Amino acid sequence: MQFCAQYMQSISLFYPRLNEPAKVVITMHQKPDGDAMGSALGLYHFLMALGHQVQVISPTNWADFLDWMPGIDRVIDFEHNREKAKKIIEETDWLFCLDFNILHRTKHLEKPLEAAKCIKILIDHHEQPQEEAFDYGISLTSKSSTCEMIYDFIMESGHANLLNLSSAECLYTGLMTDTGSFRFPATTASVHRAVAHLKDLGLEHTKIHEHLYDNFLETRLRFIGYALMNKMEVLYEYNTAIMYISHADLHKYDIKTGDTEGLVNYLLTIQGIKFGALVIDRDEERKWSFRSKGNFDVNTFARKHFEGGGHVNASGGRSSDSLDATLHKFKQVIKEYQNQLK
Repeated sequence: MQFCAQYMQSISLFYPRLNEPAKVVITMHQKPDGDAMGSALGLYHFLMALGHQVQVISPTNWADFLDWMPGIDRVIDFEHNREKAKKIIEETDWLFCLDFNILHRTKHLEKPLEAAKCIKILIDHHEQPQEEAFDYGISLTSKSSTCEMIYDFIMESGHANLLNLSSAECLYTGLMTDTGSFRFPATTASVHRAVAHLKDLGLEHTKIHEHLYDNFLETRLRFIGYALMNKMEVLYEYNTAIMYISHADLHKYDIKTGDTEGLVNYLLTIQGIKFGALVIDRDEERKWSFRSKGNFDVNTFARKHFEGGGHVNASGGRSSDSLDATLHKFKQVIKEYQNQLK
């Protein structure tokens, strides 16, 4: 049934509905990372334990290094199963939208989600959520990850006893990856308390780190070396480093979804660098990743100049310009921020 609220209601008001058997769809942003897929599957296992009929639908494919996650073999890739996914969405009672703040971050899944006649629930930690699109929800930029928020959702739902090891493994994935292995400022005491609870459930954290970080092909390591040697430029006058990857570079090293994950973080390891920017020449557009240290707000930067957004120290953007043109634009607009980056 359709539930139309004028404003997004508190997630706590949704908890009583968990006792009603329902058809449920869970989705996340396109090209899901560890936090997006981890939160979706963590919630999936919890709702299945409650007796609901649950389907996770990803807007696109995902990185191979996530394929170990319990339940991922049952996730539908919308790009490859559009009609099946649309039918499931049309018939669902609840739609959980995780780890994105606005529907267009689901790419071609946006229109089916907009048209869905069901209760829509947002759980996310990005700025400026599209609140009018959801009936219930919570958006907390102070949270380390959506996985932390799903952990809170389970703990506060009245069914904390149903948190199982499969959920724990999925939730740890996002807790760890979105905090930079627990080094980012968003790693609060509550994050460590959640991890301690997951460990008490039997979580083997070393195994998960190995799946995520020690599971790539030789070509990826050679690609990283090539990119650092040939595709990096340091703008010391702005305490900024940029990296630019062409479509030919991706083809040469047979780079697949997920292989460029974390590449932008290398730029911030340079002494004195406060702002790192990576642009990749994808088929449809040029994709930007921005990272910063301290109080330089890359969320505002991405929103203003590159049709993007995210968090203060981590955000993304896009451009329809050519690789050379978007690089030129970046080098022009960075001049406006010289004083902030000193």
